[in-house]
This record gives sequence, structure tokens and C-alpha cells, in this order.
Amino acid sequence: MSANPFPFGQGALPVLERRYLARDAAGRVCETPERMLVRVAQAVAQGEEPFGGAAAVRSTGRAFLRLMSDGLFLPNSPTLMNAGRELGQLSACFVIPVADSLESIFEAVKQTALIHKSGGGTGFSFSHLRPAGDVVASTQGVSSGPVSFMQVFDMATEAVKQGGTRRGANMGLLSVSHPDIEAFIAAKRRPGVLENFNISVMVSDAFMAAAQAGGSWDLVNPRDGAVARTVEAAGLLEKIVEAAHLSGEPGLAFYQAINQANLTPELGPLEATNPCGEQPLLPHESCNLGSLVLPRFVRGGAVDFPALEQAAALAVRFLDDVIQITRHPLPEVARASGLTRKVGLGVMGLADLLADLGLAYASSPAVGLGREIMARIAAAARQASAELGQERGSFPAFAASRLAHDWPHMRNATVTTVAPTGTLSLLMGCSSGIEPYFALAYTRRVLGDQDLVEFNPRFLDCLAGLGLDNQANRRSLAAHGVAGAVASLPPELAAVFATAHEISPDAHLAMQAAFQASTDNGVSKTVNLAADAGREQVRRVFTQAHRLGLKGVTVFRSGCRGRQVLELLPLPGREAPPVVHLSGHCPRCGGLLKTDGGCLACSFCGASGCE
Repeated sequence: MSANPFPFGQGALPVLERRYLARDAAGRVCETPERMLVRVAQAVAQGEEPFGGAAAVRSTGRAFLRLMSDGLFLPNSPTLMNAGRELGQLSACFVIPVADSLESIFEAVKQTALIHKSGGGTGFSFSHLRPAGDVVASTQGVSSGPVSFMQVFDMATEAVKQGGTRRGANMGLLSVSHPDIEAFIAAKRRPGVLENFNISVMVSDAFMAAAQAGGSWDLVNPRDGAVARTVEAAGLLEKIVEAAHLSGEPGLAFYQAINQANLTPELGPLEATNPCGEQPLLPHESCNLGSLVLPRFVRGGAVDFPALEQAAALAVRFLDDVIQITRHPLPEVARASGLTRKVGLGVMGLADLLADLGLAYASSPAVGLGREIMARIAAAARQASAELGQERGSFPAFAASRLAHDWPHMRNATVTTVAPTGTLSLLMGCSSGIEPYFALAYTRRVLGDQDLVEFNPRFLDCLAGLGLDNQANRRSLAAHGVAGAVASLPPELAAVFATAHEISPDAHLAMQAAFQASTDNGVSKTVNLAADAGREQVRRVFTQAHRLGLKGVTVFRSGCRGRQVLELLPLPGREAPPVVHLSGHCPRCGGLLKTDGGCLACSFCGASGCE
């Protein structure tokens, strides 16, 4: 077996061995990457058996294997890990309801532990819990409040390893109308608190309008609907801005945008999302995600749209078959997921595709192409789901759904989601999700305390073509990580390879909006800000995201968490990444792995366990 067999990228093998490949009873890796893909394809194709028998299983299994082995598509990590193996739980995203009783809270903790054990991540709305200090009639005591109970979930998550390969990841959301909202906003200002959680405030159009107009805002006790107190809306938004500027959290989730896109409103409102925020789900729902590898569809200097659409259609069939064969961790999840059969097809490698086409990420042509790519994928995915609905039957909640107005059949309530693809993009050797490049060079620290600099291969190819790939330019690139560090590089090429902090917040949001326009669920995207960015920039990002109709937004100011998730050089006064001692260190660069916002991530290069 080669060290980096196609379709996987440079450096993928350690990640595969650590997290994905099967092991024998002694814990030794007993599977090659090629055999892993065969295992997954054959297992998922079993979902064809009720509809087409053994012949359909064989032919579709071959098609699924080609889709993955040609490097065009990968499903979310639980599917790669567990398909065809004893655990058999293949979904990444779950939402667990938390009602206002001690019994419900601790039932949710138990269900969360079981989901984490199976390899999934969980999201919660804590908006229905009564505020801290509120009366508890049954005991004549007082409530601890949502933030206190979140710490119980956080500690339980810390204690449970996900299938031995993934740590638990959570998303906590609280309504902007909750009386404990200020405590929630400030919950992650101090390092070490709720480290297994990402947090977002669920805000309404009415709140954003009140903040803009300088109006007041009622905080309402969810127990009885009484107004607990009234605050200035602009002041409350400023507290969110201040906390996000300081620590990168909370993000914002926009209630109306999320629920206007809810295709099954008769089943209830969407109040919570998966850990990375891109997948709103109903209580006890799960969703299977997968991503197309965009640079693999660049042919002859253009996007091969027919090939992209064909792959999207087959990927939807793959994800629907995942629903057929997955072993749900809870009967409640089986029931809720079976009603809607949600899948989420997205993309990875956008920055690579744009570089291959010579388009600057922040340019209008790049944004327009991103919009067209997602529109083509969404149309092909929806058509494929309609054909599956005719062939296999529509999802049970279809008749009362919004889709029934325009389609006679539909297999899946949702078909598209743009996920962050953290580890999956490492496997494929491409850029993550729809993010721009973070840096064009980073340092890998290896055994023996030796630093090895690795460069973006596309940028090196560009330099070689211009006769600029020399030691002096490599040294400058290693020191600064940006294209502008290379002497004599044409400005238009520097723009093509612009990195995240060189791209304006408005350009980040424009690309997110381009993909959101054709995405059923949400779009994972971080708006990167420079270390010296002021609070006014955070405020502008939040208000602009709302104006654009996004479903959520996250900002990250460089260095705001001490050692940030992704960084090029050590921050002033801070230590370099540690020496690799195998376990607990990043397989890509050797940096220390830590739980950051609920996702196992490298503190140096940003390799993430969130897919």
C-alpha cells in the first residue's frame, strides 16, 4: 500500500489509521484505505436491497465505490468509521430536546451520552428552561437556570469518548428573549468553561429591528410567559458583540431565516442545530451529511457541470441508503428521522477550485460561480430525491410539507447542507468547506524537535510556472504565509491566493450568502477578523449577515482565544507548538489536539474533528 493512495491526499494515512481504518482484536490496523472504501460502499449499497434486490446492491455498490475512489465524494465521518462494522451508527448530527423538568434534563443527558458514544454530535435549545432563581413549585426550591445545566451536559460529554475515535461535540442555543441571556452570552468568556460546547444566541427579526431602532426588549420567563424585565435591545446586542469579539462566541442564529426554510413546519419549529451550526433539526432528528470534492470537477480550465450534477444525484442516493441501513442510537431518533429522512449534501475544496480557475475568492466572478455551483448541486439533488420518492415512496411527512405544493413525490425533506468538512478535507488533501485558504505555509513539528515547513502545492506550482520558486521566496513565504511575501509576484496572482485575513468580512459574507441561496439547511462559514479588529467590525458582520438572510454567523478574531484554532506563527509571548508524542497530537502538523468549542481540533494548524 502506498503512503498516500488516491483519492486521499498527502498526510492522510496517519488520520485514516488513527480514526477510520478497522482494527483487529489486538488493536492493530487491519484495513487499507482502499478496503475501507469497499467496506463503506458495500455496506451502504445494502440499502438498495428492499427496492431492487441483490442485483441493485451489486451494481449500486460499484457506483458508490467509484464515486468515492475517484475522489469525487465522501460521507461524514461516522459513515466512514462505522458502515459495515458492528456499531453501525452512521449519522453525524442530532438534536435532543430539553424540557423544563429535572427528569427531562437528565433524560437528555443520558441520550446525549449514548449519541456521543456512537459517534454523533448533539445540539440543544435551552430556551424552555426556567431562569436561574425561579421558583420550583414541587420542591419550593429555586431553579439553577440553563447555564448551570449546560455545565452538566459539558461534564458528561467530557467523560464519554465517541466510539473511541471522536470526542463529544455540542451546540447550545438560547433565545434572545430568555431572562438568563446575559449569563449565557458571557458563559464562554473565560477559557476552560463549556469547552465541549459551541454556543449561539437565537435572535429574531424583531430583536434585530429593535436593536437598530434603539428600542426596548422584553425578557420573558418561559415557565409562565411573564415579562421578567425589559432591557435596551441595542445594549443586549452590544453584549453579544463584546463577547464574540473577546472569545469568538456566541455566534448568532437567525430564527426567521431558519424557520422560513423549514419545509415541514407542521412538525414544529426549528430551535436547535448540530454542533457546527449548519444543520437545523427538529427534536430527536438526525441528518446524514456528505460533501463533493470541488477541485476534482475542474476539467479543461472550467467546471464540468454535467459531471458535478451526476455526482450530486448519486450522492443523494448514497445518503438515502445510509438512512436505510443506519442503526439509530435511540428509538426516538429512529421515529423522528424516519418522518423526514433529511440528508445534507455539500462541498469541500472551494478555495482549491477557485485557485485552479484563477479566480480571486473575493471577486464577483468567484461569488457568482459559487452561487451557480450550489444551485446546480441543489437542483440535481432535489431531482434525484424526487425520483427516489417515486421509486421508493416519499418521506412520511411529505403530504403536509411545503414540498407537496410543487412535487408529486420526494424522498428527503432536505437534500443540501454545507458542512465545515474539517477532517474530511484533510483526508482529501483539499481546502475545507467553502473557506478561503488560511495560510500558504505552515510548520509541521516532528519527532526530534525538528520543524518542517509545508507549502500550498497549488501556490508552489504557480511560482514554478513563473520561475519564482527559489529558496529566498520560500523563506519569505514560510515566514509570512501570504502570497504578497513573494517578490515580483503579479498582484492578480496574489489576489487569487489571498488568505482568510486578507479577505474583507463583506467578501466572506458574500460567499456564504451565495451558497446559502440554494442550500436547504445552513452553511458553515467563519468570518475571520484581524487581531486588531474592533467591536464595530463584529457588529457590522452580525447586522450584515442578518440583512443578507443568512441562517447563522460566526466571527473569529485572530488570537482571541490565546492560541487560536488556526494560526500561522506563534503569537507574541506564546510558545511554539509542542513536540509530537503520537497520541493527543495533530496528525497533520504535530500541534497539540484540544477540545475547542466542542470539536477536537489542533491548536496550531486547525485540523478539526468536526465534519
